[in-house]
Amino acid sequence: MSSVSPDKRRKMESALNQLKKHTVVVADTGDFNAIDEYKPQDATTNPSLILAASKMPAYQHLVDQAIKYGIAKGGTEEEQVTNTMDKLFVSFGLEILKKIPGRVSTEVDARLSFDADKMIARALRLIALYEEAGISKERVLIKLSSTWEGIQAGKVLEEKHGVHCNMTLLFSFAQAVACAEAKVTLISPFVGRILDWFKENTDRKSFEPHEDPGVLSVTKIYNYYKKFGYTTVVMGASFRNTGQVKALAGCDLLTISPALLGELSQDHSTVSEMLNEQKAKACDLEKIHLDEKAFRWQHNEDRMAVEKLSDGIRKFAADAIKLETMIKEKMLNVKNGQ
Repeated sequence: MSSVSPDKRRKMESALNQLKKHTVVVADTGDFNAIDEYKPQDATTNPSLILAASKMPAYQHLVDQAIKYGIAKGGTEEEQVTNTMDKLFVSFGLEILKKIPGRVSTEVDARLSFDADKMIARALRLIALYEEAGISKERVLIKLSSTWEGIQAGKVLEEKHGVHCNMTLLFSFAQAVACAEAKVTLISPFVGRILDWFKENTDRKSFEPHEDPGVLSVTKIYNYYKKFGYTTVVMGASFRNTGQVKALAGCDLLTISPALLGELSQDHSTVSEMLNEQKAKACDLEKIHLDEKAFRWQHNEDRMAVEKLSDGIRKFAADAIKLETMIKEKMLNVKNGQ
């Protein structure tokens, strides 16, 4: 029997499997079935994903368990709801960890984005809940908004508590530099939301992957980190199409929605490594240092990043409020014996 030629084998192989050779693939979902299907290394969640999953009948038992926990902890209604939310986020994380070999990202409430102390306290509570369930903090990434306060909270959590952080809602180069200097474990620069902004705010309505502003942003951040030897790793996030994903093949990690994972698994075009350390070292980039004042100024100079960061925080906060409202209604029914 003749062996299959390497070229033919490549043609038979899906873009997803090719991508996995260059990059750690992460599932961006709260839906366990999608994780089963695409076998990612890691998984990320956020309030919007948990809200969507919480409405699915398959996950009602997790919501019910979290509500029982919140009520049993006692305190004011607000404290019961907060404890229920934390328990629910961790319960989803625990189920996800049964299905992946790597780490799960669990997000701190976006409404705390400008309060470093409260973000640290909430993160430690989430880690304690994981540890009570027998999961080491090594398998958890705490997601924090990439505000100045969020980045400083990440620095403290990493240095003093050995808690690994994933800095999210990252749109500007200033945010990326501050995260690297804080020595956080991982950043999630957003690709699709940057593209959305440029389509809404400029005359250009379409971009090829190699000129996509979101792809260019992540490429610059990746090259800067590798050129100057930062330990923080880059996980491209928020993709709108598979072209963006393939244009970042070689990035440390990419977190991809189930819909796009499905498209990549059916796509048999060639995926080539676009980013690597060798190319990064040859880049013409200058090392910079940002204290708080310089960070705030440089970030403020990037209108897109300012608008998308505040918009992202508002959206995550709105979904957290919707989730809380749902929990309050269910809690009331439990207390009334319904």
